[in-house]
Amino acid sequence: MTSRASAKRDFLDLSDAGGDTIAAMLSDAQDRKALRSGWPKGQADADAPLAGHVLAMIFEKNSTRTRVSFDMAMRQLGGTALTLDSGTSQLGRGESIADTARVLSRMVDAIMIRTDDHAKIEEMAHYADVPVINGLTDRSHPCQIVADLLTIVEHGKPLPGLELAWFGDGNNVLHSILEAAALMKFNVRIATPAGFEPDQEFVALAHAAGMLVTLTQDPAQAAEGADILVTDTWVSMGQENVENKLGAMAPYQVNSALMARAKSDARFLHCLPAHVGDEVSAEVFESSQSIVFDEAENRIHAQKSVLLWSLGKL
Repeated sequence: MTSRASAKRDFLDLSDAGGDTIAAMLSDAQDRKALRSGWPKGQADADAPLAGHVLAMIFEKNSTRTRVSFDMAMRQLGGTALTLDSGTSQLGRGESIADTARVLSRMVDAIMIRTDDHAKIEEMAHYADVPVINGLTDRSHPCQIVADLLTIVEHGKPLPGLELAWFGDGNNVLHSILEAAALMKFNVRIATPAGFEPDQEFVALAHAAGMLVTLTQDPAQAAEGADILVTDTWVSMGQENVENKLGAMAPYQVNSALMARAKSDARFLHCLPAHVGDEVSAEVFESSQSIVFDEAENRIHAQKSVLLWSLGKL
């Protein structure tokens, strides 16, 4: 690898940036969001810090929020984005990740990839001479969590000492929440059915940082006194044995009874798309405590700061 590659800023997981940088990202995102209040969504920020820069977006998994938010983030920063997917690029015909990374490094300024196996993004980062950003893998979803943290702070809840409760599958989103807990100093209560717990590596990471991580099969226990309640779709794209999993998850629905156990000013998050009636009741999803659409919008503002950091502008 070249000296340029060794110095580049990949964003594969939150720890690649660190707690101080995540805090700086959140501050930058809030400032930029406030400055463009009332503007057309496609208008570039006044300073257009990424003018002339191009982001390649690779999608091996379906996407709405990641696709649109990264595209809009680049537009608002003054740059441009182009989209590749496996069906219309040579990746779908057997070109290696390594060769794709080396070719794109000659043509664009950064690469965002949304894929399944985390090993793919690690290989992409290894061979690319430009920053590589994790748009989602089966291991983690760091860009989503930067948006979640931004939304929590916007709603007046400081991160240090926060009590966040998770319900359902111990998946990639939860992994990144646990990583964020270690970096930003908040506690996590995790209610999952037996056999669906998160990867112990991420639990250990939060524990090592001195954070309290509670693992329970009792959703009421996890919800008691919580500031933030979070869930995700119970079945991820491509998963099998759906009926068995849905049966196991049914008691972990976030509903009004569960919300009533949390703090009176608790908020509900969901990265979307939601299966209303499964992991969350319609009453909670549409309630004033639900901030899921603020969360979705904040994907743009959070990813602008991720892009600026990755490209050495933050």
